[in-house]
Amino acid sequence: MRRNKKRDANFAEVNPLHGKTIILGVAGGIAAYKACDIASMLRRAGADVHAVLTPNAKEFVTQLSLTTITRNTAHCEQFQAQADWKPEHIDLAKKADLILVAPATADIVAKMAAGMCDELLTTLILASSAKVMIAPAMNPKMLDHPATQNNLATLQNHYRYDLIQPDYGELACGDFGTGKMASVETIVAAVAARLLEHRTLSGKKIIVTAGGTREPIDPVRFIGNRSSGKMGIAMADAAYARGAEVTLISTVEVDRAYQVLMVETAHEMQETVEAEFDGCHALVMTAAVADFRPLGFSDQKIKKTVKEDFSLELTKNPDILDLLGRIKRDEQFIIGFAAESEELLSNAAQKLKRKNLDMIVGNDITVPDIGFGSDDNAVIILSADGSKENLPRQPKRAIAEHLCDIIAARFSELETLPTH
Repeated sequence: MRRNKKRDANFAEVNPLHGKTIILGVAGGIAAYKACDIASMLRRAGADVHAVLTPNAKEFVTQLSLTTITRNTAHCEQFQAQADWKPEHIDLAKKADLILVAPATADIVAKMAAGMCDELLTTLILASSAKVMIAPAMNPKMLDHPATQNNLATLQNHYRYDLIQPDYGELACGDFGTGKMASVETIVAAVAARLLEHRTLSGKKIIVTAGGTREPIDPVRFIGNRSSGKMGIAMADAAYARGAEVTLISTVEVDRAYQVLMVETAHEMQETVEAEFDGCHALVMTAAVADFRPLGFSDQKIKKTVKEDFSLELTKNPDILDLLGRIKRDEQFIIGFAAESEELLSNAAQKLKRKNLDMIVGNDITVPDIGFGSDDNAVIILSADGSKENLPRQPKRAIAEHLCDIIAARFSELETLPTH
């Protein structure tokens, strides 16, 4: 049977979310009335929408309304009787491609950040591995309260939830300020963008390195650095979410669905990266690899002596990026990272050229509260084509998503080039 490609293309354009299952979580705020419009627009885009209300949400919108609009039973009760044996929160959690909480009140945000699950919506969020997007809606003072800000930061930085920023305007209480839920169109567009971006790195093998290497001095001591591995882990998570085959080579132990290869020293990092490099499409080298290692290793713990001074002889470690930059193929893409304490732009540009990289991401480690150990960073991105981009302070996951956009665009360009 021959397929009508034009008809398929038209169907995909009209129904871009066809085949996607979305759980629409509705919390108890006045903006809950907009849930009906959100559900309707998502359904018209082709999504299979299942509404889940908190008990308080029923004070603003009815289950019957959302059941009628979605053409699926709207859920609310945690222990509602089922027609079959499947626990409702687990069954719904497994179905979801994405969970959208709109509106997200201060109460539901606090519960999600704390991992509480005292009603159906928070329970299924905890039980699901799906992407979660939240659209806050609350009084400006409630939104600005340190507790709410900390809870939102926890959701973004630790759980990797996406925040759909609220708007400025007049709220139902009569106050003016930021706290009004984003428009229905904005929310649906954000959901569509998040679901559709999962395809952008499908079929690509991405290697990411993370953490700081440890160079042993004796069985107790080592030379190390302050790298937490957070940037690399965020990068691997983002690439995997977009459909890439990810290998994370890390000095920090993490439990992920993709392959994680643990290393400790610079030599171990080098051997593992080189073994994987030939078959990859892109390498993102976020790891802070020690420049030096002790020339010798003591099998026994080195004891203190009466002398005030102790000398340790060091030797250079191999420069992994420099080695791989020399042998990379034209279709391979290498991104390096440069943590600098002075002359960031100059030093990063030199490394980009010297190591034959496609791109380098530089950050100033003298700026307080960002970089090593932080969930946030501010970076400058230099490309081999001469372009430069500054990213202001933002979560490392947001930076990772931006880098994934760049990688996806690069591969898209390569695929459109004529073959000889």
